[in-house]
Amino acid sequence: MVLEGNPEVGSPRTSDLGHPGSQGSCVLSSPGEDAQPGEEPIKYGELISTPLVSKALSNRGQHSISYTLSRSHSVIVEYTHDSDTDMFQIGRSTENMIDFVVTDTSPGGGAAEGPSAQSTISRYACRILCDRRPPYTARIYAAGFDASSNIFLGERAAKWRTPDGLMDGLTTNGVLVMHPAGGFSEDSAPGVWREISVCGNVYTLRDSRSAQQRGKLVENESNVLQDGSLIDLCGATLLWRTPAGLLRAPTLKQLEAQRQEANAARPQCPVGLSTLAFPSPARGRTAPDKQQPWVYVRCGHVHGYHGWGCRRERGPQERECPLCRLVGPYVPLWLGQEAGLCLDPGPPSHAFAPCGHVCSEKTARYWAQTPLPHGTHAFHAACPFCGAWLTGEHGCVRLIFQGPLD
Repeated sequence: MVLEGNPEVGSPRTSDLGHPGSQGSCVLSSPGEDAQPGEEPIKYGELISTPLVSKALSNRGQHSISYTLSRSHSVIVEYTHDSDTDMFQIGRSTENMIDFVVTDTSPGGGAAEGPSAQSTISRYACRILCDRRPPYTARIYAAGFDASSNIFLGERAAKWRTPDGLMDGLTTNGVLVMHPAGGFSEDSAPGVWREISVCGNVYTLRDSRSAQQRGKLVENESNVLQDGSLIDLCGATLLWRTPAGLLRAPTLKQLEAQRQEANAARPQCPVGLSTLAFPSPARGRTAPDKQQPWVYVRCGHVHGYHGWGCRRERGPQERECPLCRLVGPYVPLWLGQEAGLCLDPGPPSHAFAPCGHVCSEKTARYWAQTPLPHGTHAFHAACPFCGAWLTGEHGCVRLIFQGPLD
């Protein structure tokens, strides 16, 4: 996703919306722009409504966040125009106000399908504000504005007043962010997962994903996105790359050169003695090619496809390696083709287990050590190319090729 956009919201302004009853008089008030301390707020009028109706009647040209504290009281925070930033919104909704539409990713790759696959991603999951001036800092906030230019936190959503009297809150399933230690490079290490609030503050994780009790405020951390920051929306995890970071990433041309170099070495099946070759990305990932290399993911020995060594009592993909006798999954190898997921331009020497996606050693080890949120409070490492959960002691394996005998 390339972020190019429109100036949107900026500084917040708070007003109270009182509800004497489920159907009663609602007072809309706000301090005037030139109001002095101690002055009475300006009363704009009254509405006979419920909190939900009040939201629907809001001005679509005015961005605001509605905090419902109870059936009798809500707080409305209005946002003013900011010509120094651009706002981009991410979510499941396909409405025009969403700039980047995301869907749930099922383990093994692709979007979750079927009538029973209920999405856990919010329609208006989060928003990113980018400074228009160098260094073009990007900041992430939980929740996005809907078609009425409103963010609505209901009575059951986690919300609170901050020590300085402002409102803040969390979305139902939360927006989690992890910044890598050492940047997104050869020396990267996974960081600590945090939760981002509606106002962009950083908190430790809740006990479970949708718990109403927030975590502790982390004052020495910010919502500024860094190269390699991971954004989890409870059903999909996004990777943020900066322009400077992408300049260090391998290009598609480099990945293709690595594929051709690997094939030029003429690796052979150590049993069938057939020559193996990685297929061209243009062919697409359909059925494996007849020259496709296959790997025993427990030991890393690379073979051509064969039908012997099955251990059906252990599972349909369980095979016994004819070289070392280890039993484990036997899968085709596929070169990872998303350059932005790679930490370095190193040779394709390692494969993720059990999916068989191939990348450099540093890239494989980084992702195998990076726990991604799963479910209400679990974490599990996954292949960055297809989303398959990683298995085995290390989550990846070094590939052992046999060269030509001539």
